[in-house]
Amino acid sequence: VLYNFVSLECRTPPPPHGSDVTGATSGTALLGSVSLKGRSCLTLKDFSSEEIKRLLWVSGDLKRLIKQEKQYLPLLQGKSIAMIFEKRSTRTRMSTETGMALLGGHPCFLTSQDIHLGVNESCTDTARVLSGLCDLVLARVYSHSTLEELHREASIPIINGLSDLYHPIQILADFLTLQEHYGSLSGLTVSWIGDGNNVLHSFMMAAAKLGVHLRVATPKGYEPDRSVIQEAKNLSKQHGTQLVLTSDPMEAAHGSNVLVTDTWISMGQEEEKKKRLRDFQGYQITMKTGSVAEPNWTFLHCLPRKPEEVDDQVFYSTRSLVFNEAENRKWTIMGLMVSLLTDYYPQIPSSKF
Repeated sequence: VLYNFVSLECRTPPPPHGSDVTGATSGTALLGSVSLKGRSCLTLKDFSSEEIKRLLWVSGDLKRLIKQEKQYLPLLQGKSIAMIFEKRSTRTRMSTETGMALLGGHPCFLTSQDIHLGVNESCTDTARVLSGLCDLVLARVYSHSTLEELHREASIPIINGLSDLYHPIQILADFLTLQEHYGSLSGLTVSWIGDGNNVLHSFMMAAAKLGVHLRVATPKGYEPDRSVIQEAKNLSKQHGTQLVLTSDPMEAAHGSNVLVTDTWISMGQEEEKKKRLRDFQGYQITMKTGSVAEPNWTFLHCLPRKPEEVDDQVFYSTRSLVFNEAENRKWTIMGLMVSLLTDYYPQIPSSKF
């Protein structure tokens, strides 16, 4: 299904890799007026185009100043974050812990062995207790409703570290990676080939706001959530972008700049493994998939990756941005934490979006 809401502005192709990414003064001034201090981040559905760009700007600024210029920026000195993990993770835990420490703050890691949300203590009581003990909560949970309850009852910002419905911090890293590689985001076409899961949902809540076209291929029965589809249609119409929903991977990949996939079997779906492997036959991303994409196509995967999702030839090729993408999980969570807790104003001009 093609939902074509393309405006003339979005037809402009992105500049070539390596072009100047410093934006105009007017763009910097516009984003400079955006403040996110005190906000929570449960889904990018709640964030405007300018707010998402501001988060990417701050993230890129911190990466340049700290990584490239070797500056020490203790912007979160005296601050602490409670990290609630119902699901294990490499990138979410490491990026948040090291990022918070690098900014002078203190991360506190809490597993299901340390904190029993809704079991030994209710989410309401947990939210109120943590509000008096730390400055920020990142929760990686099974149910999105857990995050909504924490947000409702807490007096401090809550960050969604992953839920069954959304994974916003992953998408911030993905868009920072693409902005760095292509020089801008507006006009890019991203093709999702795989499961209609939480990562895709977050792409659908943000892509149009950045002028990015989205082409989605999922097997029948694995489509995105209906309410997410409807919201994505509305956003595409509002921002003049194209949204394609299909069950044909090659159709989705046609004319794309970026091919993206994710695990076919998420945590909690292990019993469905045999059925899912059968249902996703033909969805592996290979060089054949890329043959119908644009000549400058690249590949993203939020990791961990299984060979049935993407073959080695693509995954370890120069087209693959997956390890830059993984590193950018650190810089974007740092940008998000700084934005939610401080009035920090970036030192570098706004990037071109």
